[in-house]
This record gives sequence, C-alpha cells and structure tokens, in this order.
Amino acid sequence: MKKSYKEYLHTITTFVFDVDGVFTDNSILITESGELLRKMSVKDGYALKTAIDKGFNVCIISGGTSEGVRARFKGLGVTDIYLGAHHKTIQLNEYLNNKNIAAENVLYMGDDLPDIPPMELIGMPTCPQNAVAEVKNISKYISHKNGGDGCVRDVIEQVLKVQGKWFDNFSAKND
Repeated sequence: MKKSYKEYLHTITTFVFDVDGVFTDNSILITESGELLRKMSVKDGYALKTAIDKGFNVCIISGGTSEGVRARFKGLGVTDIYLGAHHKTIQLNEYLNNKNIAAENVLYMGDDLPDIPPMELIGMPTCPQNAVAEVKNISKYISHKNGGDGCVRDVIEQVLKVQGKWFDNFSAKND
C-alpha cells in the first residue's frame, strides 16, 4: 500500500527550496539599468522564519545570482544560501554532509527540470501547483498553491502542524 504524503511529514527536519518558480511566480521585472526584480509572498516569508525559529534547518539552492534574493533570505534568518547553482545536487550533498542531515529527513520544493536531480535524492520531493509536468511526476506532494502564491507556506505549515509546532506559541492569553 502506498504511503500517504502526510506520513513523511513526521520525520522532516530540513527544508530545501529553489527560488524562482517557488518563492516567485516566475515573472521578473527588469529595470532600465538591467536589474532583475522578483516578487515574493510575505506569507511564505513568515512561514520560513517560523520554521527556523522552531529549529528546522532551511537551505536555499538557486541557479539565480541576485544579491537581493540573498539579502531577503538572510533577513529571514536563513544562513545556508547557495546562489548560481547549476548542478544543484553538488550543493545539496555539500549541505547535507556539512550539517550531518539524513536525506530522508529533507523536504525539497522545486518547480523545473534543474530541480529533478536533487529531488530524487531526498525523502520528500514537493512542488507548487504550476510546476512542470516532469517535476510533478516525481513529487510526493503537489501544493494546491502556485509558486509565489503561498506554496512554501503550505508545505511548512503542514509539516509544523503534523509535528505539533505550528501556532503553539500563541494563545488567547497572549492577546
């Protein structure tokens, strides 16, 4: 019998994310000076910061090279950021080895062909609703949200809820 994707969420300790098409909607604005601008969901950012605050490992692996992207993630508390990654398995393996993280405890969210090799190495491959078909085919979970529209929050919130760590520091007495 095939396992439900929810059964994998109990053992997740680490989130690894691509950027473009996951945190963004795949559209970019280009300024007259040639700078590329991306739009990201603040709800994804909140969930990412919450995961870090709850002790989860978070890593960003992107083919893009924007220092603005690096600054955004550093501001949220992410310390492991790999930009300009064209063979993402190299950075993924380096990260897992350096942090002594077992691949089966990793949730990876990607949306396009360069994400397939690292997604095949980890325990919980996931993707946004608007990922390419090849990525959807290897994903154990496909978010109902598109890239840039809350798919990161969706997977983080599900993991934290299953593990009893979502919204556990808020109560009526804190109002």
